[in-house]
Amino acid sequence: MSNLTFPIELWEGFKPSHIEQHDRSLKIHLTPTSRPRCHCGTEAQHIHDTSIRRVSERTILDYSVTLMVPVRRLLCHQCGTRTEHISWLKPFSRITERLANFVQSLCPLLPIKHLAQLVGLHWHTVKELDKARLRREVREPKWGQVRRLVMDEFALFKGHRYATVIADADTHQVLWIGEGRSRAAIRPFFEMLGEHCENIEAVAMDMNTAFDLEVQEHCPNAQVVYDLFHVIAKYGREVIDRVRVDCANELKGDKKARQRVKRSRWVLLKNRTNMSDKQQSYLDELLDANRSLMVVYLLKEQLKELWYCKDEETARGLWDVWWQQVQESGIEPLIRFANKLESYLPGIVASATHPLHTCRLEGMNNKIKLMKRMAYGYRDTEYFFLKIKAAFPGDPR
Repeated sequence: MSNLTFPIELWEGFKPSHIEQHDRSLKIHLTPTSRPRCHCGTEAQHIHDTSIRRVSERTILDYSVTLMVPVRRLLCHQCGTRTEHISWLKPFSRITERLANFVQSLCPLLPIKHLAQLVGLHWHTVKELDKARLRREVREPKWGQVRRLVMDEFALFKGHRYATVIADADTHQVLWIGEGRSRAAIRPFFEMLGEHCENIEAVAMDMNTAFDLEVQEHCPNAQVVYDLFHVIAKYGREVIDRVRVDCANELKGDKKARQRVKRSRWVLLKNRTNMSDKQQSYLDELLDANRSLMVVYLLKEQLKELWYCKDEETARGLWDVWWQQVQESGIEPLIRFANKLESYLPGIVASATHPLHTCRLEGMNNKIKLMKRMAYGYRDTEYFFLKIKAAFPGDPR
């Protein structure tokens, strides 16, 4: 196939000299049609040397295509010895711009492994193309418009290795992701935010002291708001679970009643509005038979009301009532929890002024976990973080 011609110029500055066919593949040898130009635009008068570069191209009529490109090094009077500028081939690249654009157009639609098999490239090459696309397409946040933040962490790798994600509470755009959950780990975000830190009015988070202290240091006008979900989850672990185990131990002589208490963990933690009739009946019987469980369950429901008060004064009044009932209950795990929670009270009552929560961010974390599971993990954390930002570009204002 030495005389094959193309009706259009597919490779600017070059034309096919001859073509080799091997089963379902084509090897096209190119020859220059013009003098080389430097990247500065100067036409070269002297060629230093020429090397043949093997370059992958898009398929032609279901034939995989490999180009044999004579790449020349030229002597430029401005730049010295330089490789020539080829409009359809980036410096040092082994794939054409046409193929790169085709792969990047499919990256949002197909997994890397499948796409690599489709185009006949190594998966690492496809990943780097997708990474370059994400760097180009991920939208830079409008930092001057950011007023409220939500912060949370998620497991990055096994072995208690975490990453912190920070999102705009109003647009739900992921603003920043970084490895770790310490003060030093999240400090780069506030340094990047710079002078806009003064615009931050509120930050929702779990009861993470590192997050709290870093926000107080960098955002002087921000109120910290502790998230309902995390506080109640902590209540479930430290109070309800502890009281449930104690009640089960007290019923060692009644095996049937002990088993009912031991198996009641999820029905005690579940919202009553989400229960079936059978579960509600089971819960009512359980609470009627166990006073301590009834007390901690009712005080859990009462604690939730702090996040729905119309103003901070009402919230503090409700807290005083709740605190008094806790002290009168005599239940040690409950009293210990209340004593620890008291120091976080300003961040709880602040929810009356800034009704923020991290529920949307928890949903984001679930999608992040799904992305990680589908990919069987990411070794390149920068690429993973770009994928997350692209998945949550935020709602337009």
